[in-house]
Amino acid sequence: MSRTLTIDHVTRIEGHAKITVELDDEGRVADARFHVTQVRGFEKFVEGRPYYEMPAITARICGICPVSHLLASVKACDEIMAVRIPEPAQLLRQLLHCAQFVQSHALSFFYLSAPDLLLGMDGDPAARNVVGLAQKHPELARDGIALRKFGQQAIERLAGERVHPSWTVPGGVNKPLAAEDRDFILGELPIARSIARRTLKFFRGALDRYRDEIEHFGNQSTRYAALTGVDGNFAIYDGLLRFKDADGNLLATVKRPADYARWIGEATMPGTYLKAPYFKPVGYPAGIYRVGPLARLNVAEQCGTPEADAELAEYRQRFGRMPRSAFLFHYARLIEALYCIERMEQLLEEPDILSPHVRATAGVNALEGVGIAEAPRGVLIHHYRVDEQGAIRWANLIIATGHNNLAIRQSVKQVAERYLDGRQLTEGMLNRVQAVVRAFDPCLSCSTHALGLPPLEIRLLSAAGEVLHAVKV
Repeated sequence: MSRTLTIDHVTRIEGHAKITVELDDEGRVADARFHVTQVRGFEKFVEGRPYYEMPAITARICGICPVSHLLASVKACDEIMAVRIPEPAQLLRQLLHCAQFVQSHALSFFYLSAPDLLLGMDGDPAARNVVGLAQKHPELARDGIALRKFGQQAIERLAGERVHPSWTVPGGVNKPLAAEDRDFILGELPIARSIARRTLKFFRGALDRYRDEIEHFGNQSTRYAALTGVDGNFAIYDGLLRFKDADGNLLATVKRPADYARWIGEATMPGTYLKAPYFKPVGYPAGIYRVGPLARLNVAEQCGTPEADAELAEYRQRFGRMPRSAFLFHYARLIEALYCIERMEQLLEEPDILSPHVRATAGVNALEGVGIAEAPRGVLIHHYRVDEQGAIRWANLIIATGHNNLAIRQSVKQVAERYLDGRQLTEGMLNRVQAVVRAFDPCLSCSTHALGLPPLEIRLLSAAGEVLHAVKV
């Protein structure tokens, strides 16, 4: 008989999700769905707040990548103020963003995905975790801790706090960089670079063990979206939003942030609070595109720093100019971490990096603002409309994991079809279905902003767990 297989809790991700797999009478996969079971309401409860509070409020969406929300938000607020940000402030914002990428990518690779990659997809689940990783590969575990620490300490030196810093403000930043903090970060950079080099070397050596996963983990034809500089090179703080097809052909270039809605539509889907952006010229649901590390390296011509470009050349020699496998998000993530370390050194050596001219001030000069930046997980969009006094009338947030929603769902189905046998299930089969989700490094607390479908259900439970009352709203 046909039946439904449910993975109630996808593990080692940020947030809460489950997967359901529909099996036919023969135990074969008929369909698979990715469900995000939490809901956020930031777009609604920010209404009425002054625009200049938005960076601090929206940073609370996430404790892993608050810097990304801060930067997208302040860029939207910069547009509302219609001011030109001082160049030193631009450099400092980029520096902060690079540090954020390093710590977030270290968390994703070492803490969340490395147990699969180093202990095996079929390994004992009791040991296939960060504790088991530390026991079997202590050097690598220490590297992961040290690399994330480097990124967090750099954020603290720049912004005063490691999580939810108030340093980044509309118009720039609220305090210049001190010479001793610059020198501290510069002194730590060689250690971070050596860790990135070692990890890339180790990962390249492990790739042959995962040929089948590389072939079947979300290895489908999709479009890609990412920011680039005017020169087409890698960019994470500012740039042009470009869409390319699976063969690398340029489909669209969004030059003004406010024009994003010409190319990106938003849909809701039953069974999940994660909305589904799509490439508008193709329509929903066919307009699937991917964002994040894999997409950024596919869209960019080069990284723009020496060691990252050398790694990118080897990556492309192995897998082609436009790799498709979601498994390669891991590889791309490590190349990006190396790029950010190199870029931090370049920025810290800029002559104006210690300049005291770090903030422009103004009032409300425009009633709408859009900020676009690359979060570690992909394109992040903050869109605000305000009244004449600067109070938020309307807000829309399109988060990286949302952009990837349709691709994640498609990838889950592909992996389930490849590895699941409903007649004889194994834990390793179920782990692979979850592992393809982890490859995208979803941040579900960030991204669940869909309203309307499905209805929100509130349950009153007894001490024994019995449902006493339920209300759908």
